[in-house]
Amino acid sequence: MAAAPFIFLGFLAILFTFAYASDPSPLQDFCVANSKDSAVVMVNGLSCKDPKMADASDFFFSGLDIAGNTTGAVGSKVTPVNVAQIPGLNTLGISLARIDYAPGGINPPHTHPRASEILTIIEGNLEVGFITSNPENRLITKVLKKGDVFVFPVNLIHYQRNVGHGNVVAIAALSSQNPGVITIANAVFGSNPPIPAAVLSKAFQLDHNLVGYLQTMF
Repeated sequence: MAAAPFIFLGFLAILFTFAYASDPSPLQDFCVANSKDSAVVMVNGLSCKDPKMADASDFFFSGLDIAGNTTGAVGSKVTPVNVAQIPGLNTLGISLARIDYAPGGINPPHTHPRASEILTIIEGNLEVGFITSNPENRLITKVLKKGDVFVFPVNLIHYQRNVGHGNVVAIAALSSQNPGVITIANAVFGSNPPIPAAVLSKAFQLDHNLVGYLQTMF
């Protein structure tokens, strides 16, 4: 019985550890990002505009109805709407994006290091999938149609592919004002400076010359 108080205190310590592990809630109505003034206190990596100077333009974005240019190599275009486009999103923990896909186009395997994502299909048919973490590395995939919704858990590798004959439009909502994106192929084969070819050759079990070629592509 003498150990019971110590067990209880240990349990409380664990609870407090988890409580302090998450981002704190904002203590003001908003913090409009002020990229022009770096000489003041920063909140979430950006300084706050004087709230008395905030206006509707700080919370507004126009143009999500415009189709993205999908003529690039992967056949898709992401139009982001995060804190870079709407300064008033700073500290609010949300953002979204429009994604356009040409027939056969893909959004290559990537992760969002700071956000989960919920994707809604506005038009077309889209194959989506994400991969669970080690050791299973299990692919969870589904073909979506107009009106369908799919969720990608935070930081897991995921992709999308247009499997129809027409264009696809999707809207993604993300649980961060600045979710970030790590496109796997670009990060691995296009890092600056490059990852040593010897490392990539062994990691991917590829010929050294092929690794060199892939690095030139990215």
